[in-house]
Amino acid sequence: MSLLQVEDVVVQFGGVTAVNHATFEVVAGSVTGLIGPNGAGKTTCFNVITGLQRPTSGHVRFDGRDITRTAVHRRARRGIGRTFQRLEAFGSLTVADNVRVALDIHEGFRGIFRPGDHDVDELLERVGIAEYAAERADSIPTGTARLLELARALACQPRLLLLDEPSSGLDEAETEAFGALLVELAGEGCTVLMVEHDMDLVMSVCDEIHVLDFGSVIAAGTPAEIRVDPKVQRAYLGYSDEGQGAHVAESLDETKVLAR
Repeated sequence: MSLLQVEDVVVQFGGVTAVNHATFEVVAGSVTGLIGPNGAGKTTCFNVITGLQRPTSGHVRFDGRDITRTAVHRRARRGIGRTFQRLEAFGSLTVADNVRVALDIHEGFRGIFRPGDHDVDELLERVGIAEYAAERADSIPTGTARLLELARALACQPRLLLLDEPSSGLDEAETEAFGALLVELAGEGCTVLMVEHDMDLVMSVCDEIHVLDFGSVIAAGTPAEIRVDPKVQRAYLGYSDEGQGAHVAESLDETKVLAR
């Protein structure tokens, strides 16, 4: 069953078309990748899904309901969470307080009866940054700040979690643990849609991948299918001979050209 449906979405800024009749679905309980070069329209698609950008035309459906004109906060209440490409933590607050704010907003009056900081500690532990709990958010490493934003998003108990370049700043070991966490979350029912340039991560954790180029979806499929798709090969590598698929698929692994 599809939890999210993006249907024929167009976004135009003056004479520039940022998203060009994009259509794709995200299956409930999956980890789905949305990839493409810089300027392909990935973040604009995220903005349309979360309500920060009104599409010029097209529709967005979440759990069967048309939410194209639904306000941002109402989408969040329905279960859509997000992190941003640009870090958005409250720098003057501690890591723990950043998560506490997200919990308080999500729980409202119910938060008054929350016993201590157990939920905050649990979220920090889950994303692997408990040791930074007392540190100011503007003093922690970039990779740690990415994980802090993930903890804040999880505090809102999203059914659909949109992650915009979440592994930026993470080292190899942290990225591996992060990938395992995404698979774990999907297994628990939190559907993940991820914009990401680390192709090793994308290929290892995603159930399905949608590829954007110049605002259009040019390919969709499993990681194995995307590796050898001739449209993806031509768009990112400049090859026109489909017979070179094996060489190109190998190049995708070795050079990570999709991340350029």
